[in-house]
Amino acid sequence: MEWSALVYILLTVITVAFGLCVDNQDYVPDYIRGGRRYPGPPGAGSGNGLCERRQVRNRIAVAAIYCLLTGVSACRIAVGNDYWVYRDNFNLIAEERHVASEFGFNMIVKWIQGVFGYDKYVPVFAFFSIVTVWFFVRALHDQGKHFAFSLYLLMTGGFYFNSLNSVRYYLALAIALFSMKYVLRSEYGKFVLMILAGAMFHKSILLVIPVYLAAHFLAAAPLKKWHYAAGTVFLCSLIFGQNLYREIIFLFYPFYRNSVFDDGQLSYANILKCGSVLILCLICYRQSLRENLANRFYFFLNLFGLTVYCCGSFIPEVSRIGYYMIISQIFLVPELLAQMPWKRLRRLCRAGVAVAFGCYFLLLLKGMYAIDVRLLPYLNWIFDDSGVISAL
Repeated sequence: MEWSALVYILLTVITVAFGLCVDNQDYVPDYIRGGRRYPGPPGAGSGNGLCERRQVRNRIAVAAIYCLLTGVSACRIAVGNDYWVYRDNFNLIAEERHVASEFGFNMIVKWIQGVFGYDKYVPVFAFFSIVTVWFFVRALHDQGKHFAFSLYLLMTGGFYFNSLNSVRYYLALAIALFSMKYVLRSEYGKFVLMILAGAMFHKSILLVIPVYLAAHFLAAAPLKKWHYAAGTVFLCSLIFGQNLYREIIFLFYPFYRNSVFDDGQLSYANILKCGSVLILCLICYRQSLRENLANRFYFFLNLFGLTVYCCGSFIPEVSRIGYYMIISQIFLVPELLAQMPWKRLRRLCRAGVAVAFGCYFLLLLKGMYAIDVRLLPYLNWIFDDSGVISAL
């Protein structure tokens, strides 16, 4: 592991340190409720000096985190196994030739190329970095009661760093994370419109409409026998109806058939994460889940993710499907740990989660050198002297 890996390690340490300055536990419930009935956080505009100072401190810290994350992402060059593939696609879009990406993505790429010039690909990557990181950070601000811990899970879980690859998909994932608050508010119109906007960049996000609505329905309703029966039927369909599901998938993504992504492998790391969170949910059910709608919503998303990873290995790029569900862990896990009734066990579990994700992060860093990942070594156009700065 060479020195540029320190960029990612220091970025994680510094942003989490800034995250420790964010104290928004009193505000998140109102941010989630939103709407006209709850126009702002408690104390806003009331002249409460303590509340106003806390809000200012929160905003400064969140702005610093956003700038750091955006800077590392937007200033990268030749980072990611698909970086040059995207560069070629940008040029094809500018030439009005056919590419497989969605029309919203193509329109923005063509517009940026029109402003900066043909084959000026760095501004295109920078634009999508700015937008993707904004949705990630805003979702943490609005939904993460334990902001620093949620940010730590986002970073060490690889969601942010993987966004340096697969530009379109991770923009869609960030939008999906941001849109969860609209489901929790029961503002389904806003939720659907947000997801439709995300589908302009990666149509796989359309999956979250039925998934998030089903999770919210199950979280809000007392479970009955027919719920369990429906769940059993769905599980059986995943086991015995794989060919049907595959044909549906290949209608939207025909190029995945028999590709390197169609490998049928199980994601043991994600199965372990989902299973561990499920055990934690069972331990904390009485304190954290029984009466808490948001936590129950995140719980069912984690359960759906576990189901997909265990029974959906026939799905090409199954990890991407599961990420739409298990990214909710960055909100669920800190809440479960904070509400655990036994102080000693709470400290032990919190330390265990922090160490486990830290070790997972180190394994990710090691794997970033692989030819099919190539997130390391990290190159930055500001300090690069190889001539690629002309891409600006």
